[in-house]
Amino acid sequence: MRIYTVHLRRRALTPDLVLVKEGFCWPAFLLSVPWALWHRMWLSAVAFMAAAAALGGAGVLVGLDEAGQGVVSLGFAVIVGYLANDLRRLSLARRDFEFRDVVGGEDRAAAERAFLDGRPELLADFRL
Repeated sequence: MRIYTVHLRRRALTPDLVLVKEGFCWPAFLLSVPWALWHRMWLSAVAFMAAAAALGGAGVLVGLDEAGQGVVSLGFAVIVGYLANDLRRLSLARRDFEFRDVVGGEDRAAAERAFLDGRPELLADFRL
């Protein structure tokens, strides 16, 4: 079972419900900048690019060989993978999403259903 945090933003016409998985984020580990852009996290994407460039430049300045630069890049990717979902939560909070609950489910759809089953006042707003 996976654990998700639930974030809700109510608007006049269409409320938004976003579930963010707890734990390591493989897409962010593998493709940090495209992942950030996909989730509309513009500042994070710029920060990822700047950090990667700075680490690459620092590796050249200290004379790291290709293997050493690979280890540094892998370490950066691991850090991004562990922090990605927390950064996404911060981004959602900046965009007026309110943290509502923590739910569990076999997949995202089951977790959404578990969240909405206990809240009949929200169920009418969301069609799954």
